[in-house]
Amino acid sequence: MTTLRLALCQVNPRVGDLTGNARTVRTWARRAAGSGAQLVLFPEMMLTGYPVEDLVFRRSFVAASKAALEQLARDLAADRLGELPVLVGYLDADGPPQVSADAEPGRGARNAAALLHRGEIVATYFKHHLPNYGVFDEDRYFVPGDMLTVVRLGGVDVALTICEDLWQAGGPFAAARRAGVGLVVNINGSPYELNKDDLRLPVVRRRAAEAGATIAYVNMTGGQDELVFEGDSMIVEADGTLLARAPQFVEHLLVHDVDLPAAAESGTAADGVEPAEGLRVVRRAVEGALPAPTGPISAGPVATGGIIEPVADEAEVWQALVLGLRDYVDKNGFPSVVLGLSGGIDSAVVAAIAVDALGGGRVVGVSLPSQHSSEHSRSDAADLAKRTGLDYRVEPIQPMVDTFLANMSLSGVAVENLQARVRGVILMALSNQEGHLVLTTGNKSELAVGYSTLYGDSVGGYNPIKDVWKTLVWRLAKWRNAEAKRSGGTPPIPENSIGKPPSAELSPGQLDSDSLPDYDVLDPILIGYIDGDLGREGLVASGHDPAVVDKVLRMVDTAEYKRRQSAPGTKISMKAFGRDRRLPITNRWREHG
Repeated sequence: MTTLRLALCQVNPRVGDLTGNARTVRTWARRAAGSGAQLVLFPEMMLTGYPVEDLVFRRSFVAASKAALEQLARDLAADRLGELPVLVGYLDADGPPQVSADAEPGRGARNAAALLHRGEIVATYFKHHLPNYGVFDEDRYFVPGDMLTVVRLGGVDVALTICEDLWQAGGPFAAARRAGVGLVVNINGSPYELNKDDLRLPVVRRRAAEAGATIAYVNMTGGQDELVFEGDSMIVEADGTLLARAPQFVEHLLVHDVDLPAAAESGTAADGVEPAEGLRVVRRAVEGALPAPTGPISAGPVATGGIIEPVADEAEVWQALVLGLRDYVDKNGFPSVVLGLSGGIDSAVVAAIAVDALGGGRVVGVSLPSQHSSEHSRSDAADLAKRTGLDYRVEPIQPMVDTFLANMSLSGVAVENLQARVRGVILMALSNQEGHLVLTTGNKSELAVGYSTLYGDSVGGYNPIKDVWKTLVWRLAKWRNAEAKRSGGTPPIPENSIGKPPSAELSPGQLDSDSLPDYDVLDPILIGYIDGDLGREGLVASGHDPAVVDKVLRMVDTAEYKRRQSAPGTKISMKAFGRDRRLPITNRWREHG
C-alpha cells in the first residue's frame, strides 16, 4: 500500500474569467502545497467556469481556453509548484464545432481535464458520458471521449473521470476496474437540488464498488445564473467507507491521506486495449511526480479532512438561495439590490435572503402603499426594515394611480394590474437612477398558476424564490427566525408577516384564497404536475379533488407565456421553470376531465 495525500479544491470559478480562474488555481495550489499535498484536484471546467453554454461554439473562446491551460502549467512551475501534479478542468477541441458546416464525425469540442506537471500538460481526459436532461445540453456542445486516461503517480494508478461519468453505470468506472487502478478522481460541476446530497453519497459508493477503487470526488461551489453549486466534495473507499466530506456552499480545501494499492507491473491492460464499454485505456507514467512527503508518509501528523454532516433541508435551501443571489449580484457587478416590501411573507423572505447575502447596506426596501394597503402591511414592512437594517423608503403609489385613472377609463382587474405596474415603474426608476438590481418576489406556486401581473409584480432582474413553493417559503421564514433566536440574534421576519393570510391587496379585503385553493392543497397538486409530470388521472388517483385539479391545471397551462418572460432565479428543485421544463407557449394539449 502507498499513502497519497490528496487535496480537493472546492472553489468558485467564474464563467469566462480565464485569467481570474487561473489565478484561483495558482492560489489554491499553493495552499495545497503548504499542506503537503501530492495530488491537487480542481472542479470540472475550472478554467472556463461552468456551464459555458454557447461560448463553446466560439472558436476564439476554445483557443483562449487551451492557451490559458498551457500558460497555467508554466505559471505553476514559475510559482515553484511544478513538481506538484495539478488536475484542472478546461474546454478543449480536436475539431470544428458540431454545428458548423466543416464538422468532422467524432471530433469537436471536448469537456476535458488536464494533469499539469513540471510546466507541461502531461495527460488529458475527455468526458465520456454527456448528460442531456434537465439543465444539461452537453450533447449539443461536446463530443464524448472514447478513452480512459490512467496516470501512474508514485506507484499508484489513477484514473481520470468527469462528473456525469460517475452518475452512469458502466463506461469509465467499469474500465477502471479492468485497468486495475487504485484511485479514480472525479471532477465535477454538479448543480444543487434539494436532497441531492442524500443521493450523491450512495452514487459515489456504487461507482467505488464498480471500479473496485477509492474515489476522490471534487465539486465546485458558487452561483452561475440560475444554477448554484454546493460543493459537498468527498473521498470514498472501494468498500463504501466515507473517509472525508467537505461542507456545502463554501469554498474549502479538503486534504486527506489515502492508503492505496501499489500499481501492478507495467504492461497490464496496455495502450490500445479495450477493457470495457468500448473504451481504450491510455496510460501515462509521470516520473518523479510526487513531491515530499513521498509515500508512505511517515513524518508528521496524518492529514485528515474530516466529515461534515449535511444540514437540515431548510438550512440547505437557505444557504443555496443566499449564495445564488450573492454570486449573481457580485459576478454581474451590481452594487446593490432593490425590492418592494409589501409586509407579506414573500417580500419579507426575499429581503432577509438579500440581507444575508449582501448586508443591509446593499439592500433597498421600498414600501409602495395604495389606498387598499392595510396599516399592518405598512407597519410590518417597517418592522422588517428595522430588524434587518436595510435602507427603507416609502413611495405611495395612489397619486400616480389616480393620474392614470383620470385619463383612462379602467375597472376591475385592469385597475388591480395598474397598481402593480405603477409599483414596477417605481422600482425600475430607482434601478435606473441609482444602479440597483431589482429583485422580484413571486414564489413558484404563483408563477405556476400565473398569479402575477406582467410588468408589475413580475418586474425584476432576479428572483431569489422563483423555485420555492409557497409552503416552503413559510417553512424557510420560520427556520430563519428560529436560527436567529438560537444564535442570539434578532429574527429578521416579523411574526405577523408569517401568520397573516396572504393577499396582493389590490382591492378591498382581497385574499389569495379568493382566487386560489389553499396553498396546502395547491402545492401538492403543482408538485405532482410540474415536478412529477403527473397527468390528471395520476393526480386524482393520488387523492386530489378532481374539480380542484381541473382548475389548477387549466391555470398552469395557460400561464406559460408569463413564465417565459419571468426573471431568472436560483434553482433548488429537480424541475425549475426555465431550462428544466420546456413547454410550448402555443399548445392545444390539455389534461381533460
